[in-house]
Amino acid sequence: MPVLAPPAELSQDSRVGAPAWREAAQAATRRAHNLTDRCGQEVVTMWQPKDSVRDPHVARHLCRAAYILPWRFRVEMLKGGSTVEKPPPGDGVTLWKGKMKPPAWHARLPLPLHRDARALQTAEVVHAHARGARLTAARLGRAQHQINARLRQVQRQRDATDRRLSQVRKGLLVNQQSVKLRGYRPKSEKVPDKADSVLTWEREELWGMKRRLEKDMEQSEALLKALASCRDTLGFCSKERLQAVDLMNQPLDKVLEQAGRHSWVNLSRPPTPRTQGQKTPPADPVGTYTPECAAALYEAKRLLIESKDTLVEMAKNDAEVGERQHQMSDRVCASLAQKMRETSELKERMNMTLGLMRGTIHRCTKFSKEMHVTGGLIKGPLSKLHLETREKLDRPLVRVYQRHVGTQLPEATRLAQGTDKLQRHISNVAKNLDKLLATRQHLAQNLNYKKVGQDVDANVVRLRLRQKHSHIFYEQAQRLVNDWDPRTPPGHDAACVVPK
Repeated sequence: MPVLAPPAELSQDSRVGAPAWREAAQAATRRAHNLTDRCGQEVVTMWQPKDSVRDPHVARHLCRAAYILPWRFRVEMLKGGSTVEKPPPGDGVTLWKGKMKPPAWHARLPLPLHRDARALQTAEVVHAHARGARLTAARLGRAQHQINARLRQVQRQRDATDRRLSQVRKGLLVNQQSVKLRGYRPKSEKVPDKADSVLTWEREELWGMKRRLEKDMEQSEALLKALASCRDTLGFCSKERLQAVDLMNQPLDKVLEQAGRHSWVNLSRPPTPRTQGQKTPPADPVGTYTPECAAALYEAKRLLIESKDTLVEMAKNDAEVGERQHQMSDRVCASLAQKMRETSELKERMNMTLGLMRGTIHRCTKFSKEMHVTGGLIKGPLSKLHLETREKLDRPLVRVYQRHVGTQLPEATRLAQGTDKLQRHISNVAKNLDKLLATRQHLAQNLNYKKVGQDVDANVVRLRLRQKHSHIFYEQAQRLVNDWDPRTPPGHDAACVVPK
């Protein structure tokens, strides 16, 4: 049976289908269209730029233009007035022919190789952590190496300061020996002189040097303890960081070289091709560069700077003390040598005086032997051969002359006066002879004292020169003092013994 075609002009009232039925069909059609559009949009947006967001107020036919506009090249004006087109910044492939640079697109759904990609990402995270831990361990190891080297330098300088302190103590001991040895001079030679003042000045200066060096020794001891503690801390942190780099066999020095840093303590860095190395990362409690590592490196840097200044100061003090001690020793020896020269001059003068006195004493002694005075009268000749006939005062000529008044002769008076004058002269000669003998004995004694004082000063100089050598330490000098007899100085014979 043929289907009849509906009339050309059919009003809504004349429709056969029910309105509900018709609306249901239209709603199903709309839902199908909406679903188709939404699925198409989702399919398109599964692979698109990461930061692209569709604006709901922009029409669909204008969306493509809105997307493409930021991709086009930008025109920039140069200084000369010309223009140049440059692609926009960012990642992506530059289309120079189309003057466009779309951004890098990202997939919003996992790709077929999602598991492998996630495994690669995990491996990259693990490798990055291992590289960071290895770099941190390299920094800590290099810092530990520098701290260990500085520790050896401080120890060597401490040994040098200790040797210098031993020399200063030996100088104090030599000064004490010198003063004690000079105390065995005779009383007349113990008059305070410049040599005693120089010895006192040397003792005060040596005490000041001793306190100065002892202070350096205390500072170096505290610095050694701090450096050793910092070295142990750096070693512990480095071993802890190296627990995550078991599968990496690259040397730590190569790691620092790749990082563009030879030293991570900012003290010594040789010239490298890269002018700027990697910066120190911030401390992260759960990262590779922990606060403990940062604190250890900061402490290492501080100790290296402080120890550098301390080493310079200790070396300066060591050099100054050594030079000053040599100058003081030379000055003391020069003073003692000058005193010995002055003593030699005085001895020469005393010898000349004794030579002159010897003849005078000989003549006075000879005269006293020839003239023996007893009661003011001269005994006369000592032998019969020396007898002479002398006239007396009552001879005939005198008696005849004295018969008249006022004719007294002065012969008796003159003889008495001559005898008295001779007696006084003999007494004066005897006194002068006693004084000459006493003065000669005093000069001889002073000459002997001068010789003893000169010998003592020579012993002091020889003792100082002997113990001045660096191969004699404080302990050896102290043993020499314990075994030393002050009356027989070392290196001298019994002729130089000081008399009691």
